[in-house]
Amino acid sequence: MIIPKGKLVIIGGAVDLGTNISDAEGLKKPDHLQFFERGILKRIITEAASENPVVEVVTTASQIPELVGQEYIKAFNQLEVENVNVLDIRSREEAIRPDYLERIKKADVVMFTGGDQLRLSSIFGGTEFLAILKERYSDENFVVAGTSAGAAAASANMIYRGQSNEAMIKGEVQITAGLGFIDSVIIDTHFVQRGRIGRLFYAVASNPGILGIGLGEDAGLLITEGKMMEAIGSGLTIVVDGRNIIETNIYNVELGMPVSVENLKVHVMSIYDKFDLRQHKLHINHAVTVPAELPDNDL
Repeated sequence: MIIPKGKLVIIGGAVDLGTNISDAEGLKKPDHLQFFERGILKRIITEAASENPVVEVVTTASQIPELVGQEYIKAFNQLEVENVNVLDIRSREEAIRPDYLERIKKADVVMFTGGDQLRLSSIFGGTEFLAILKERYSDENFVVAGTSAGAAAASANMIYRGQSNEAMIKGEVQITAGLGFIDSVIIDTHFVQRGRIGRLFYAVASNPGILGIGLGEDAGLLITEGKMMEAIGSGLTIVVDGRNIIETNIYNVELGMPVSVENLKVHVMSIYDKFDLRQHKLHINHAVTVPAELPDNDL
């Protein structure tokens, strides 16, 4: 098994700049991106190979790439990271532009923003752009990060559609190929806040060999050597393991019918916990941690 030298950071999202904008909300600029304040972005920079990293932010998934790009530039600048660029790639033709390919060859960090993960897979799938990223992730100390849709698309298989309230109905959850930075997992985001646990249950029940990862908002995972996941950020991560499923009716029931599953295993991870993807073993952090902003009289 090939052990990647790069690092993968997947984030559940916070203020979703690409998809969570209703007609009533318009294109109002949010006050901040919450996960930046909790240290996830800083951890990404810490893991970069260079002390003065070059960051490329890929806004392809977003419906409002200009706004999203500026927010990321501002957030990285607040961490004293000045060499931040935005790649707003809107088509497969743009994905093979020589100048864009040169830029990702020189980057220390490439970060995919939120939006629509199907845009990421359909625009980048099979391109030289993605091939370069995967080769660098495999062979170099190179950081690939994604939030929301950017996280959901990071795995070999991804959920791209499915209503939360009907997720355990056969045929409601749609799965397709992702970008393929990591195998044998499937990732869902905005997990706790949008009640998406049923989507992940269904995805795992349909293929129990795949580990389900549900990232809450302001929750992230740092994955090293393709096997060890460390929880970063203040939010919760749900891990769904289907290897011990005893029985399910998913292969017998008709489309539109509810699905049953027996003996699905669920873990909950919080900050500093680690999960071994090869052994499917959770290592809970027992060190006492106190939020820095917590007043003394509340201890």
